[in-house]
Amino acid sequence: MPFLQSNSLPLALGPLPIRTHLNIPNPCRLRIYQAPRILCAATRKRTGKQRYPSEKKKLKQKHKDTLREVENKFEGIWRLSKLAVPVQDDPGKDFTGVSDGLLREIAKAIKFPVASMLPAEAFSVIRKSFDARKILKEPKFVYTVDMDVSKLVDLEPRTQDFISDLTLRVGLIDHITQGRVTGDLISIIRHARKGEEVQASSGSGDHDNGSSNGSSGLVKCGSRKDRPRIAVVGGGPSGLFASLVLAELGADVTLMERGQPVEQRGRDIGALVVRRILESESNFCFGEGGAGTWSDGKLVTRIGRNSDSVLAAMKTLVHFGAPNNILVDGKPHLGTDRLVPLLRHFRQHLLELGVSVRFGTRVDDLIVENNCVVGVELSDSRNQLPPERFRCDAVVLAVGHSARDIYQMLLSHNVDLVPKDFAVGFRIEHPQVLINNIQYSSLATEVQSGRGKVPVADYKVAGVVSTENGDISSNSVPSERSCYSFCMCPGGQVVLTSTNPKELCINGMSFSRRASKWANAALVVNVSKQDFETLSFHGPLAGVEFQREFERRAALMGEQDFVVPVQRVTDFLDNKLSGTSLPSSSYRLGVKEANLHELFPSHITQALKRSISMFNQELPGFISEEALLHGVETRTSSPVQIPRGDVSYESLSLKGLYPVGEGAGYAGGIVSAAVDGMQAGFAVAKNFCLFPEDMDLVLGKAERAGFVKY
Repeated sequence: MPFLQSNSLPLALGPLPIRTHLNIPNPCRLRIYQAPRILCAATRKRTGKQRYPSEKKKLKQKHKDTLREVENKFEGIWRLSKLAVPVQDDPGKDFTGVSDGLLREIAKAIKFPVASMLPAEAFSVIRKSFDARKILKEPKFVYTVDMDVSKLVDLEPRTQDFISDLTLRVGLIDHITQGRVTGDLISIIRHARKGEEVQASSGSGDHDNGSSNGSSGLVKCGSRKDRPRIAVVGGGPSGLFASLVLAELGADVTLMERGQPVEQRGRDIGALVVRRILESESNFCFGEGGAGTWSDGKLVTRIGRNSDSVLAAMKTLVHFGAPNNILVDGKPHLGTDRLVPLLRHFRQHLLELGVSVRFGTRVDDLIVENNCVVGVELSDSRNQLPPERFRCDAVVLAVGHSARDIYQMLLSHNVDLVPKDFAVGFRIEHPQVLINNIQYSSLATEVQSGRGKVPVADYKVAGVVSTENGDISSNSVPSERSCYSFCMCPGGQVVLTSTNPKELCINGMSFSRRASKWANAALVVNVSKQDFETLSFHGPLAGVEFQREFERRAALMGEQDFVVPVQRVTDFLDNKLSGTSLPSSSYRLGVKEANLHELFPSHITQALKRSISMFNQELPGFISEEALLHGVETRTSSPVQIPRGDVSYESLSLKGLYPVGEGAGYAGGIVSAAVDGMQAGFAVAKNFCLFPEDMDLVLGKAERAGFVKY
């Protein structure tokens, strides 16, 4: 029967032959593909020597993989990448299925002549992002799709010939012999444990008491009479995921959070915003879910978006209530309104597993015997209960980067703390309409306050600027600095993240729809030990003191009471105060015009000025009379790192202590913190013989969650 004419082809074609045997054609002819720049980002793609070592390793492996011939093209999955669908042919950003427009692009990729004959059921969308770069003729949605060839041939036998002719093309067409992680962390662990139990049962039937070498490791480790008692300190992503893994594997887990559950935490934040009452232990930084709860809820990560560990973490979030589209969205985010119910569901599951969840519980000290942690000293963070000594077998330290008292306490026990580079600067805010126009031009009207066909426009800019050291010794501070945008919140607002009323620092947040009229982002430059020393800050906590110095200066410039010092971008570049009315700000506790040149040392100020000018070249209109700088952004990442074992995750200087997550210097966002907590949970479980296998055997080889710049 002849094919019917389709919209994608001008002519009807005759019948296609069906190949009756599945032979393999000649070896693939290789074509090296150069990937385009990062989607929806105003930053250039790293190439050549500019690539990170991890990127070079991945690229080398990709090219190596293309040298092999696919043994059977009708087994496994073919992954089709960079399928670009014009906006007018796509249902829009909230659609994650297979549309007619996408089928046309799939047909082009596999050289099948009539797209309408392809069964949508044979394809699944793995990634969808929006590309509105000016170098394109028109904005497009860009897809990555997995093609189940077995299902495809069953549903449409005439595709068989075209599958036989498929060749590998790096970054465009890849063959995957193993499937992706099929479930969330809970189901993965239970499936793995069930397999071990079956193996153990089989072993015990062949060998009396399961004591010979033929029995599984689970039987030997399971002989422990008492479950290990683990204290997890911190209820952010790393603490929650560590608790989940350990509880699912049978540990007696107590999760301790100095802040309050999300319900009470929301009321405390409301009191701060409305009545300027700062609860020192329940605020934008402390409380259930960590600092990421009242933020944009970004789920982007630089530790391997397609890694099994990241997929397991993402699917676990979906299990607890996150929308399914976070598994597909190229730039997934949740928003505070979705994080709050998700955390309630997460907490309920931990309680059902027998985890003791204790809010308003601050860890004041470690109980150390023979250089090993045997417990913690606790106090009620609202001073309603007397101090308590809690004995345990191990402590998973999953605090955030604002728990500065914890760093001081660790030093008192001679725990190694290594100063770490981070970044400081301002939070810049524009009208969201302006950013939409810069990024989308005529398509900006399609945004519609987050409810339109295209995403609310964002940006990501980065570069390197040179500075003149002025009256500072030329060898004392770097002459070049990295500068970049950080935690961009489209349709968001600027919020207070101070934990001390005498200090002032800010961050950005947004809700799931990103519907506010403002767009904000941190605009920062990197600082290091050399910068700390110019202000006479030395030692492991030099970075903490460096942060405090500028947070105190910002508080004084705002004249206290959490008023934020601000300055027009144009005035900052001209080093002046215009004295005219300021653009509106989303910050709800009030702003005061100030000369932000007086905040940072001159070499940092100069770097910030040059970075703004540089970014305006990438985003014409970025320098605007409507753009407002807010001071100060200092807590971009932890200022310290706590050294630990690469495999054991145990502190190198104190046994029984497991530092994890962002506060320990091993993560930089919700997903990387969750993955680090997950990995640590498996490591602790293995150390206590709760699970004898390596995590890699359960989730595959995982990239370690180290600190990376955004």
